[in-house]
Amino acid sequence: MNRREQLEIRLYRYFERTVSIILTLLLAVIVIAALLHLTLNIAHAVLFTSFDPTRPLVFQDLFGGIFTVIIALEFKRSILVTAEHDEGAARVRIVILIGMLAIARKLIILDLSHVSAAQLLGLSAAFFSLGVVYWLVRDQDRRS
Repeated sequence: MNRREQLEIRLYRYFERTVSIILTLLLAVIVIAALLHLTLNIAHAVLFTSFDPTRPLVFQDLFGGIFTVIIALEFKRSILVTAEHDEGAARVRIVILIGMLAIARKLIILDLSHVSAAQLLGLSAAFFSLGVVYWLVRDQDRRS
């Protein structure tokens, strides 16, 4: 590799790190805002309404909000891992996990009275497929 190519690689890595830092800061703002919103909603529900976490709609709203914050945190983590590692397998695993979290969130907040069997089958197939791909990537990563 000549000096020009090495310089281009260093500049691009610097660019990637800068973008990663900016995205991390923006996602931190979003996570904090989502956490505050979730906290205020829970506090309002507990203090000013007849809060019953055993009711399906309350449970779905509560855990939907919690999963949203978890997905945002995992997304932020994926940006940090991408900036630190050049390994493709680590990046793929994180993207698959984020997809699985998003589908799990969707399954939790679904109102089963308004969902067709085809939609439920599609979400289940997507989750299963992501699980299989995750297992394959993890297994391949362990071998190497």
